[in-house]
Amino acid sequence: MEKIRNAFFSADCPVREAGDGVTRQVLSHCDNLMICRMHFKKGAVGALHSHVHEQMSYVISGRFEFTIGDEKYTVSAGDTLYKQSGITHGCVCLEEGELIDVFTPQREDFLG
Repeated sequence: MEKIRNAFFSADCPVREAGDGVTRQVLSHCDNLMICRMHFKKGAVGALHSHVHEQMSYVISGRFEFTIGDEKYTVSAGDTLYKQSGITHGCVCLEEGELIDVFTPQREDFLG
């Protein structure tokens, strides 16, 4: 059984490529929860996709157009979005920026 970690330090969390113009940094995680920092260059696309995880995205900076299901939202710093399990969603970065993404349960595919 893995020891529970109570502190995660950004300097110890690698930044990885997540697509053209997108990087991802898994900041902390456990079986039931994960938080990631996503950086998008202007024009970068988070392709439409869906997954079993519930997800919330908090906009730290920049401006994004999100598609969630059949709706579009233009969001900027301070805004938050919710994506329910199984809903198709994606985004286009209109102005370079960063998001904090929270998932439940953790995204196993983001580890390793």
